[in-house]
Amino acid sequence: MAKSQETGGKKELEKRKKQQRQEKAERKEERKANSGKGKGLEDMMAYLDENGNLTSTPPDPNKKVEIKLEDIQIGAPKQQPSDPVNTERSGVVKFFNESKGYGFIIDQETQDSVFVHINQLAGPIKERDRVSFEVERGPKGLNAVNVKKK
Repeated sequence: MAKSQETGGKKELEKRKKQQRQEKAERKEERKANSGKGKGLEDMMAYLDENGNLTSTPPDPNKKVEIKLEDIQIGAPKQQPSDPVNTERSGVVKFFNESKGYGFIIDQETQDSVFVHINQLAGPIKERDRVSFEVERGPKGLNAVNVKKK
């Protein structure tokens, strides 16, 4: 008689595979039993209360707040135009190059250096002159306009 082809290792391997298939089928049945397919729409709904918290109860219609579309700001807030109070400033010419046509004025109030171009001058100026001017915001910083010698 011939010896059986199956060894102890093969039997154990098949036994383990059968047990794994059975455990997998049990897990599948458990998932089916616990699935929420039978839930209604009301059970799945979530609401937002007046404080922004999620709740299962619908909000009170008496506490409803109307928001105007114009009040909603998206992005950075718009800058308010600055008040043109005291637009006339005074200062001292720190540097001015007549050949190149530009210079700088030290503002007496803020001690800031303000750029001045020859096109913004009412008359000729030179270094250490006292001047009055108005300030405008340019692409690279503050610019002096309407510069007059005192």
